[in-house]
Amino acid sequence: MEKGLNDNNIDSGNDTRDESCDSACINSSDIADLAGVIRDSFGLKKIDMRTYSPLALAFIGDSVYEIIIRSLVTEQSNRPANTLNKAKVHYVNAAAQAFIIDSIMDRLSEEEAAVYHRGRNAKSYTSAKNQSVIDYRKATGLEALCGYLYLAGRLDRVLELVQYGVKLLDSKDGK
Repeated sequence: MEKGLNDNNIDSGNDTRDESCDSACINSSDIADLAGVIRDSFGLKKIDMRTYSPLALAFIGDSVYEIIIRSLVTEQSNRPANTLNKAKVHYVNAAAQAFIIDSIMDRLSEEEAAVYHRGRNAKSYTSAKNQSVIDYRKATGLEALCGYLYLAGRLDRVLELVQYGVKLLDSKDGK
């Protein structure tokens, strides 16, 4: 039986900055606000979170969710790229993401639930490939939530929610 992603532990590493680093170096405490580090590095100003459209949040959230899953799949074992992709697709599809958001809804704050609902209810101009419209909309809501938390400097919360959801998905699938 294939090992599930929930069997991996996230190691935050050492929080001390290497003295040989210049201002471009980041430490693990900066990672929770990776969006802020990127903004600072490129001299961008912070934008009011309320001004982002739900689909803009889903756009960045899709990448945040996928990099988490790709990282976990890759760290799980060194496998050929096509095998890694097959493992990734198990978690990065509308049905899996709909299951995950359904599983974590009771763990969301009022604010997080509102962001999810904005994303889920947004009018999308694309459609799911071989997925139900309901699952696709739920997945878009999850991605909007991931994007919102990421841009708010709450990557730690994204990791917490995704880790919990993946654990339940793995249990459901017998991994």
